[in-house]
Amino acid sequence: MKGSQSHELETDVPASELWEIYGTLRAAELLPELLPHILAKAELVSGDGGVGTVVQLTFPPGEPLKESFFMDYGIPGLQSYKERFVRVDNENYVKEAEAVEGDILKLGFLSYMIRFEIIQKGTNTSVIRSTVEYEIGDGHPELQAMVSTASLAVAAEKFAEYIKEQKLVQPST
Repeated sequence: MKGSQSHELETDVPASELWEIYGTLRAAELLPELLPHILAKAELVSGDGGVGTVVQLTFPPGEPLKESFFMDYGIPGLQSYKERFVRVDNENYVKEAEAVEGDILKLGFLSYMIRFEIIQKGTNTSVIRSTVEYEIGDGHPELQAMVSTASLAVAAEKFAEYIKEQKLVQPST
């Protein structure tokens, strides 16, 4: 069974500035720093941030409330997995990363891909569209209910806030 979920966030940050995070390895560096309850660690396995780059994602260790946490932010039983960047389009601001190894595939997903699209709306406004596309094996229909864009939505908000805070800190030239 195939499916997808999307989330959109309109923000008052230019698309080019958001892409400096989403289109590079900066997102993997910032997530554990800004949202350690969502992602504990992101390690570069290979690559330079372009197509073919592989990143190991490690989620926070289990806690008594992990089950309810993951119902909001992720998938129960997910400790880590590797994703490979399969598309990095610097002109259209689109990035796609697919799971290639680890818990997400062991749970029963046949494929799991995350797409980020940064869409310029106005001079200083844009939309962050985060999409999860997945395919589930016949023996695991329960996984469909576990797919969520909540963590991607929280990350989008945090990245937009981060960019605005950095502008306040840095004097303009």
